[in-house]
Amino acid sequence: MTDHGNGRDEAVAIVGAGAAGAGAAYALRDTAIDVTVFEKSRGVCGRAATRRKHGCRYDHGANYFKDEDARVTELVTEDLDTEGLAEAEGPVWTFDADGTISEGRDADDHKWTYRAGITQLAKRLFDRTDATIEKSTRVGGIEHVDGGWTLADTDGTDLGRFDSLLLTPPAPQTADLLAATEWNDDLRNDLETAVRDVSFRPTITAVLHYPFELDRPYYALVNTDKDHEIGWCSREECKPGHVPDGESLLIVQLGADWSADRIDDPPEGVTTDAADLTADLLNDDRLADPDWTDFQGWRYAQPGDTVASEPLDRAKGHDLFFAGDWVAGEGRVHLALRNGLDTGERIADRLES
Repeated sequence: MTDHGNGRDEAVAIVGAGAAGAGAAYALRDTAIDVTVFEKSRGVCGRAATRRKHGCRYDHGANYFKDEDARVTELVTEDLDTEGLAEAEGPVWTFDADGTISEGRDADDHKWTYRAGITQLAKRLFDRTDATIEKSTRVGGIEHVDGGWTLADTDGTDLGRFDSLLLTPPAPQTADLLAATEWNDDLRNDLETAVRDVSFRPTITAVLHYPFELDRPYYALVNTDKDHEIGWCSREECKPGHVPDGESLLIVQLGADWSADRIDDPPEGVTTDAADLTADLLNDDRLADPDWTDFQGWRYAQPGDTVASEPLDRAKGHDLFFAGDWVAGEGRVHLALRNGLDTGERIADRLES
């Protein structure tokens, strides 16, 4: 069993170091609660991800986070370190199934990221906490024992006992964990059913680089009728510090149906076809021949349904909590973060009451 120490009486395990997990850990920072975060990958911030390649840095999952939530905006622009906070410059325009491009309406909206990439959001939240972050650790089993929760990794190695457990992975992965849990059959079954009913849409991201700069009046294009092969196309050079002058880097996210059909295909063929589609959409034959590319298949990119709240509310009585964009009801970074903040506060209220 893990020795939580630190003179703290209560311990919380958070599975997942994405925006929701980071928000929950941040909300627990000033409490007498020991927090351990288990993250299956080597980095933090989940689908709000950043890579570096050939002198460029790019956000290849979530492209930015909005200022639609006053609490999140205050947190990002006042409470956290604001050095390196940046905005994507330019409006988001729209296009339809025929590829007809029209002006959008969000020219005045803030589209936040960081010069060092959007992963800075979770990094800066965690930096303000005393949470222990166990990276490259995939939780494979959970068990309710003696009023607490024990966790094990996929090899069966014990990860410790905790008073409360917060699950933040995408709904399908959370449902798989619940299915493997031996505990309160009725509630567990209700939880698994509710969580598994939340569908997720896949998205393929094709990253296309060019040794010349595009001249366009917009930062990005979004397909509003969801009936084009491309769902989103943005210019990473519109983010300060991301792309060297005189170059262009396009983040092309393919639509859900196209992505579902191609997500297991070899990346080279996928990026080639994505470049052809992009050249056609932007009416520029040069874009069919990028000088380098990158690829990411997101199987759980966007939640498609809202989870039933009643089983989740019952689970709180057993110190089991859930957070993430699928709990908030929409795949947006600021909503996942706000949901994590709120859930962290609920955990603190329960453990400290």
